[in-house]
Amino acid sequence: QLVESGGGLVQPGGSLRLSCVVSGITLDNYPVGWFRQAPEKDRELVSCINDPDETTTYSSSVKGRFTISRDNAKNTVYLEMSNLKPEDTAVYYCATPLAPALSPSCAYASRFHYWGQGTQVTVAS
Repeated sequence: QLVESGGGLVQPGGSLRLSCVVSGITLDNYPVGWFRQAPEKDRELVSCINDPDETTTYSSSVKGRFTISRDNAKNTVYLEMSNLKPEDTAVYYCATPLAPALSPSCAYASRFHYWGQGTQVTVAS
């Protein structure tokens, strides 16, 4: 089970920190991705972090503004979002693969299997 939290309403230029708490599996060796979906738009991969090397990927639209991190001891992945823009408004989801052996890195993010319920982020003045 994946549970996202930390979303909300923020003004342009503001910051939020999203959390994804995972239960039922141990996050060791699992890549974890943050995705978002805005109304009438396709879901997109925002950022992803591998394990154990913790290499990261970011979409071009958020690079330099968002930072992904993980704490395996807490089975939690974070997404720090700063300098938020109205176009960042979306429901944000975290996701992991069914098993690391099937999708061992963020390169396989399109195959991620387990999803949270999402947390709404709204950027507006």
